[in-house]
Amino acid sequence: MKKLIIISSYLIFVSLSQAQFYNFNEPFSHTYSIVARDEETGELGVAVQSHWFSVGSIVSWAEAGVGAIATQSFVNVSFGPEGLRLLKSGKSAKEVLDELISKDEGRDFRQLAIIDAKGNVAAYTGSKCIEVAEHRIGKNYSVQANMMLNDKVIPAMSEAFEKTKGPLAERLVAALKAAQNVGGDIRGQQSASLLVVRGKSTGKIWEDRLIDLRVEDHPTPVDEIERLLRLYRAYEHMNNGDLAIEKGDEQAALREYGAACDMFPENLEMKYWYAVSLVNINKLDEALPLFKFVFEKDKNWIELTRRIVKNELLKVDEEKLLKILSVAGN
Repeated sequence: MKKLIIISSYLIFVSLSQAQFYNFNEPFSHTYSIVARDEETGELGVAVQSHWFSVGSIVSWAEAGVGAIATQSFVNVSFGPEGLRLLKSGKSAKEVLDELISKDEGRDFRQLAIIDAKGNVAAYTGSKCIEVAEHRIGKNYSVQANMMLNDKVIPAMSEAFEKTKGPLAERLVAALKAAQNVGGDIRGQQSASLLVVRGKSTGKIWEDRLIDLRVEDHPTPVDEIERLLRLYRAYEHMNNGDLAIEKGDEQAALREYGAACDMFPENLEMKYWYAVSLVNINKLDEALPLFKFVFEKDKNWIELTRRIVKNELLKVDEEKLLKILSVAGN
């Protein structure tokens, strides 16, 4: 007996016996992704793009000191948390993958990649994944894709990751960009995500998850995830500036806020705190044009300027405060 099942824009005839292992309430993710480990820092990461809403919420799994997992195609979401649990028990990436796949009746439709904290890698592409579907394992990484426009995607991802220099996050994004540049998903683009965790756990989840960026629905999600990563780097400077202020190191705060401002010169938050830092090291005249720019864009910053004098984030007397506020005009 045959049964007609509608999956997105596809009509698929399957036998009832085949349909038993599907949970059609679970999402699908025909996509391209990479799992990897940074050889120097030990950081672990996953990056993914798909023509599917919120792909990062189902494909990407990682835990500091444990490993990273990408589960995709006709997704068995349990592979993520269960795979991490098995890795924590001491099993290698290959042992975990073999166990997960062997127990899954829908294995022919699955695609799975795992890297453990030691850099061991294992990957699997089911025989019934939609073409073009394949994976490639390299040193400290695996790239995998299904429902691709052509067979250039996997080689492009592999080459980009191996040749790109810099932090793990930037190398992961480079792999996504390379995939998209040669054709990517045959259906187009919709969402992307980037997840990077520490190589060793500190026991503090909020510190172990280094980067967690998602683009849920966007016409060019890979470009957007790249922009968000650059913005993340700029805000790293902002955070360092805040820490410098806490420690009373105004010169360091100036450097950090200035670096962020250079990266995103139109960002009001960055420009404002850069101006505050200038004032605090007695460079009021240099700060005034920055305040003027911010005040003209959004007058709420004028009121904030008054408020931060009280707690000494802005160290000025009444005369200097009035001079700053005067650039606001009417």
